[in-house]
Amino acid sequence: MRFNITIEQDEDGRFVDECTDPPRCLSEGDAVEEDIRNINEAVVGCLKSQAEDCQER
Repeated sequence: MRFNITIEQDEDGRFVDECTDPPRCLSEGDAVEEDIRNINEAVVGCLKSQAEDCQER
């Protein structure tokens, strides 16, 4: 699966990103490579959480 993410550098130099689908999936890191690993983990966690919610219904 592929997801679009936005990566921005904050005033402290950290990289902050957001994946809009799944919604509210955010991450950050000190370097772009770290940030990308972190957002990948965050997206997987968001998808697992949504799947669990659907199974409970």
